[in-house]
Amino acid sequence: MADKVVVKAEKREGRGKNDSRRLRVENKIPVSIYGGGEDSVAAVVNLKDLAAILRTDTGVNTVFSLDIGGVGAHDVIFQDRQIDPVKGRLLHADLRRISKGEKLEMTVPIHIVGEAPGLQEEGAVINQPLHEIKILVEPANVPDAIEVDVSNLHAGESIHVSDVKFGRGIEVHEAPETVLASIVIVREEELEPQTEAAGEPEVVGEDTEGAEGEKEGE
Repeated sequence: MADKVVVKAEKREGRGKNDSRRLRVENKIPVSIYGGGEDSVAAVVNLKDLAAILRTDTGVNTVFSLDIGGVGAHDVIFQDRQIDPVKGRLLHADLRRISKGEKLEMTVPIHIVGEAPGLQEEGAVINQPLHEIKILVEPANVPDAIEVDVSNLHAGESIHVSDVKFGRGIEVHEAPETVLASIVIVREEELEPQTEAAGEPEVVGEDTEGAEGEKEGE
């Protein structure tokens, strides 16, 4: 999304279940806007407009302009969402205003790139403990993903948070020693052959000598 998306909205006057039901029939949803040093505002937005943003590559990390009639336009980002567990339909959204220069905590995916030479060894597999990572960054500079290059990774080696360049202005909320990728060797365990005798159950507490002695004494 090269150009910033502008979503039209209107102030919400009604409240309650009946009003929410009416909005759903009209394919609209209620949203709450807060932050940015201003009072919170309740508004109504067309469902298709927010759904289109959620379907983009940046999804919930997308910064867009919400233009509320009679209030004005503000850059906002998704803070929270309520989804219908059965239909998967967006029911409500909390949107946060963004002040210029403000950094927010965002969650972005981790993508493994490159071909690791360590995978050439027999039984070698790549281990990725984390599939997403939390960063502190200005919303306008949020990367689509954090790429971890394994082109020089050999068996038994690991790539840690401290080994990755995250880009200017990005603060990582993970310990430097956290492993992002490693090459491990998985080998099949050699099972000991089972003998026929080993498969016979042992009778605990059986006195074989005493049993033989009783037979001899009969």
